[in-house]
Amino acid sequence: MSLSLLICRVTVLLTGLSLGAATAQAQADDPRRPPAPLPAYKISAEVDTARGWQRGGAGTLNFSQVSLRNWAPGGQSSLSLLSSGNLFLHYRGPDHTFDLAGNLIYGLLKAGKSRLRKNDDRLELNGRYARQFTTTLSYAAQVNLKTQLTPTKALEKPDSLLSRFFAPAYILASLGVEYKPNTDFSLLLSPATGKFTVVGNQALADAGSFGVQAARRDTAGLLLRGTGERLREELGAYLNARYRHVFFTNITFNTKLELFSNYFHNPQNIDVNWENLIDFKVNKYVSASVTTLLVYDDDIRVPLDRNEDGIPDDRGRRVQFKETLGIGLTYKF
Repeated sequence: MSLSLLICRVTVLLTGLSLGAATAQAQADDPRRPPAPLPAYKISAEVDTARGWQRGGAGTLNFSQVSLRNWAPGGQSSLSLLSSGNLFLHYRGPDHTFDLAGNLIYGLLKAGKSRLRKNDDRLELNGRYARQFTTTLSYAAQVNLKTQLTPTKALEKPDSLLSRFFAPAYILASLGVEYKPNTDFSLLLSPATGKFTVVGNQALADAGSFGVQAARRDTAGLLLRGTGERLREELGAYLNARYRHVFFTNITFNTKLELFSNYFHNPQNIDVNWENLIDFKVNKYVSASVTTLLVYDDDIRVPLDRNEDGIPDDRGRRVQFKETLGIGLTYKF
């Protein structure tokens, strides 16, 4: 092949490539042409196919401080510390799954010259076994425990006890069917659930706290100490719905809704426990979170301040709500 013929062929090839690129660019820049769709985002199947045991956890420490000195608008210096931690152990087989999980939240607050007191205290343990019988449905058994760690006392009466470890403790034992179409959503429906309210402190049990039967009274109307029931048993239907969604690479939303209806006592009055968490990940070790907790139990009467003098003077049924905003350090393992 002569050199001139080779040069001609290379020239023709380069010209064709240039015209093709120009034509493609012109089509891409043409406003009348619909934009080409982006390539589909593929989620790795590693989560779905992983077998065997997995374990892990995370710990978070949030700290806030306000210091005021000669501050004309007024206010109080304050110091608060909120810590949370969770551990999990998970097993996945061809047809069986087993989960153990523990969550702990504990917070301390010091406002002004007042004594240090806690502003959050929650301990939750959960165990679950499921046997899959279709691609999305499983038979499931679950046991859940909710309580706290340390005693809680009234601010206006430091010697009075409001609650303590296992006073109360709520235990749910459920048998039912779980629907789980993907890793982000699950729905457990149990027509046979036992709910047990434990009040381990006899003084609180005698007062009828947290829905247990209060102590009997004698003919003179005096309280017979030690006769209050420390265990309340209920049988009913239970629903547990969980959902998780990642909005962006660093913002995750988690919600859990629990509903319970007692078959034999006011089944229309449904107990509600609804938790929400929005987690903002700044980097590997720094994060922010917003959590809310809504609770309603028809059997629990909370302190009420009817004359609005800052001192509770009555008790009644109310929706309980808690909101927490935290910014701090996070460590996962």
